[in-house]
Amino acid sequence: MNAPLLPAAVADPAHVAARIEATVRGEIRALAAYPVAKAEGLIKLDAMENPYGLTAQLRALVATAAANAPLNRYPDGGGDAVKAALRRSLALPDAAGLVLGNGSDELLQLLTTLVARPGAAVLAPDPSFVMYRLCALYAGVRFVGVPLRADFTLDIDAMLETIANQKPALVWLAYPNNPTGNLFSASDVERIIRAAPGIVAVDEAYYAYAGSSFLPRVLEFANLIVVRTVSKIGLAGVRLGYAVAHPGWIAEIEKVRPPYNVNVLTQAVVPVLLEHGALLAEQAATTRQERERVAAALAALRRVTVFPTQANFVLIRVPDAQHWFATLRDAGILVKNVSAMHPLLANCLRITIGTPAENDALLAALSRYQ
Repeated sequence: MNAPLLPAAVADPAHVAARIEATVRGEIRALAAYPVAKAEGLIKLDAMENPYGLTAQLRALVATAAANAPLNRYPDGGGDAVKAALRRSLALPDAAGLVLGNGSDELLQLLTTLVARPGAAVLAPDPSFVMYRLCALYAGVRFVGVPLRADFTLDIDAMLETIANQKPALVWLAYPNNPTGNLFSASDVERIIRAAPGIVAVDEAYYAYAGSSFLPRVLEFANLIVVRTVSKIGLAGVRLGYAVAHPGWIAEIEKVRPPYNVNVLTQAVVPVLLEHGALLAEQAATTRQERERVAAALAALRRVTVFPTQANFVLIRVPDAQHWFATLRDAGILVKNVSAMHPLLANCLRITIGTPAENDALLAALSRYQ
C-alpha cells in the first residue's frame, strides 16, 4: 500500500482564517451548515421520507437499469427519458414546459438566481421551508418573510399588502407548508398568484399526501411555476426535482441550469420506478391512513397540541421540546426539534409518519412519558 501523500508544510490555521474572513461574504461566514442528523440504529422519523422500500421485483428491475447505465458517459443534458416518464405519469399536456433539477433544492436555487438583480426581493410566509430564505441569501437578494397566524394559517391580508409594498420578483408558497404541515386555502393562493408582479412558485413537495394541487392549473396563470420532488413519494435517494410552467419560463430556467445536473443513474432508474407508480401511490395511501391514526393518538395525550396536517408528517407542541426530543432519542426514535426555527414554533416537534410498527413504537414511548 502506498504511503499517504502529505504536504511538505501546513499553512498556519490563523492565516487560513484571516484569508477566509477577507474573502468570504460576512453573511455566509455567519451561517451554520445545514444540519443532517445521523440516524444509525434509530427509528428515523425526522426527514419526511417514505418509510417503505421497493419490492424485490422492482429492485431487480432497478438493478438491471443501473447496471446498463453508461457510467463512462455524461448524462443526457436534457433528461429526455425522465421527462417523458414524468409526462406519462402526471398526464402533463404537451403545452406545459418541464425542467429537471438535482432534487427540488437545486430548482429553488435556479429560480432565485433567475430573479437575482439589485433591489430584488424574495417573499414567503414565515415559518416555511428554510431553503427559501437561504437561497435568497446565497444569491444576494432580500428575503421578506410574512408571519403566519398563531395557528399557522396564512395571513392573506398581510401577504397581499406586503406584495403590494415590496413588489417581490419571486414568491414561494409551500403547498402544504413545511414545517407546519397545513395546506393553505386554494383561493388565497390564487389571490397571491394574481397579485404578484413576478413569479409565484408553488412548492408541492408533499403533493402525494395533500389531496390538492395547482399542477392541473399551471397553464392558467402567466406567472405560476409548480415545483415538485420525487423525494417524498419514496425516491429521496435518487435526488430528482422538476418544475412545470409555461414554456417561456422553462426556457429562462434552462439558461441557468447546469448542463449535466441529473446524473446517469437517476436518469436510468427513474423511468423504471415511475412505470410502477401504483406501488408508490399505494404506499402514500397507507401513510395518509397512518397520519390520521397517529394524529388522533397524539391528540389524546396530555400536554400535547396537534396541528392540522396534509403532509406526511405531523407538528406537535409540547411543554419542553428539547426534553421530549431527548426522551424519544433515548427510546431509539429520531424526530425533528423545530422549536428554534421561528418564535411561532416554540416547543414544537415535527414527526414524520413511519410504518405502522414505527408509529406504534413512537406512541408507546410517548405514552410511557405521560
